[in-house]
Amino acid sequence: MPIDFSSIPSPCYILEEALLRKNLRLIESVKKQADIDIILAFKGFSMWSAFPIVREYIQGATASSLHEAMLCYEEMKTEAHTYAPVYVPDEFEEVLKRSSHITFNSLGQYQHYFPKVKESGKQVSIGLRVNPEYSEVKTELYNPCASGSRLGITSDHLGDTLPEGVEGLHFHSLCESSSYDLEKTLREFEKRFGKYLNQIKWVNMGGGHLMTREGYDIAHLIKTLKIFKEKYPVKVILEPGSAFAWQTGYLVSTILDIVENHGIKTAMLDVSFTAHMPDCLEMPYKPRILGATDAKEGKPTYRLGGNTCLSGDYMGDWSFDMELNIGDKIVFDDMIHYTMVKTSTFNGVPHPSIGIWNDEKGFKLVKKFDYANFKNRLS
Repeated sequence: MPIDFSSIPSPCYILEEALLRKNLRLIESVKKQADIDIILAFKGFSMWSAFPIVREYIQGATASSLHEAMLCYEEMKTEAHTYAPVYVPDEFEEVLKRSSHITFNSLGQYQHYFPKVKESGKQVSIGLRVNPEYSEVKTELYNPCASGSRLGITSDHLGDTLPEGVEGLHFHSLCESSSYDLEKTLREFEKRFGKYLNQIKWVNMGGGHLMTREGYDIAHLIKTLKIFKEKYPVKVILEPGSAFAWQTGYLVSTILDIVENHGIKTAMLDVSFTAHMPDCLEMPYKPRILGATDAKEGKPTYRLGGNTCLSGDYMGDWSFDMELNIGDKIVFDDMIHYTMVKTSTFNGVPHPSIGIWNDEKGFKLVKKFDYANFKNRLS
């Protein structure tokens, strides 16, 4: 049953269950064929109303804060693989309670917290995040291996033997990347950290493995992982975020006004790029809109404007088959991964509702936000 967008309340994020399950089946098959662990990164997708579906295929998750670790424990029904760039002293005990793995970003953090782990008696696997000093990521904002990066320990800070209790190494240097990017990264990782791989139990290769993107070479990914596992007696863990929710849903909006200045028409929406689609401005990237194309000569062409007072809260330009009118729906595609987790209520604009579309049952409204949600974020 195709989605009836005219019946969806606006604004609203919609997760399409069938598309999520398609991604999950592929991820599960990679996990089984490569004989590795794949866990969900909450930083990319933390729509917990969908976690019962996720748990049918994948059982683990990675957290980057106390709140994410709590969400993992409560809604994924498991302890988290936890890594944070820096841990908050007053929160660490609670993080530890909800974690099966704790990874430290620096030797300083390890030295400060490892005694507390031992004192607690909690059975938890300790890891260090390392920096392979190599990344194919071109956008500086998303490159964790940029010169002077604060993320991860470089090889020159480690001796011949890893510190006491360290059972794993974690690196993260990909962002919506290919298996060939991983292959090249592994060469650099082995060059710098290969001598430690007989001292540990696991290697976490982080996120950014966009295996659900069309054209991704799944066979090469599996081959690359198998070769690595044949060389080193370690458990391999991947923790993608985008891959789980890639192209699984939409953001439905409505045109509230149309303004024109100096020949430029802007359709004013009940959603905001800066508040509800921040990655469009940060990455930046131009989202796909159902029924629209890039600007074409001779076709009705519009900018789309957000509903905050930020001057730059707009994107353009798109062409449509017909002139737009107030009340028309504008549906942004691929708005589930990372988009929802980065939203804000800047200017007090309401957060879009959240819903799930099931092909047999239709639309289910999961959450509607109101004034209390806005007010209770501040004091």
